[in-house]
Amino acid sequence: MLQRIQTVFLLLVVLLMGAHLLLPLWSFSSEDSEVYYKLFSYYFESNPGTEEASSTVYFPFATVACLAVASIVVTIIEISKFKNRLLQMKLGALNSIFMAGTMGLGVYFATDLMEVKQVVGSYGPGLFLPGAAMILNVIANRFIRKDERLVRSVDRIR
Repeated sequence: MLQRIQTVFLLLVVLLMGAHLLLPLWSFSSEDSEVYYKLFSYYFESNPGTEEASSTVYFPFATVACLAVASIVVTIIEISKFKNRLLQMKLGALNSIFMAGTMGLGVYFATDLMEVKQVVGSYGPGLFLPGAAMILNVIANRFIRKDERLVRSVDRIR
């Protein structure tokens, strides 16, 4: 299982999507540091700087985290199904859909917050990690497909 290169790529996908859950997607802080907004994959935290207390909003931002967790679970299942390469390829396609949804929703929420709050913040590293994970997932699927073709050609020779 761990001898195959696609398993290494899939483990990197798990690590990147796990880091996506911990790192901010978007953030803004003013020069006086009283006003700040931070968007993580599972909540949005804001401190408007006035006498209002800081607030944390979980819905609808937690959908990004749900898709990221679903991607992690599918990747772990994909690693464990190393004997069934066709199922692995299907799970890889499903995983790509989850990661595209994660990245798309993250970008949507970040740009929507910029428009609503009328500030220009900076995108965080968590926003780009699903894209890197998707590339690694595609590379892993190429190696899985290559293994399947090799097995079929050996079966044909027998």
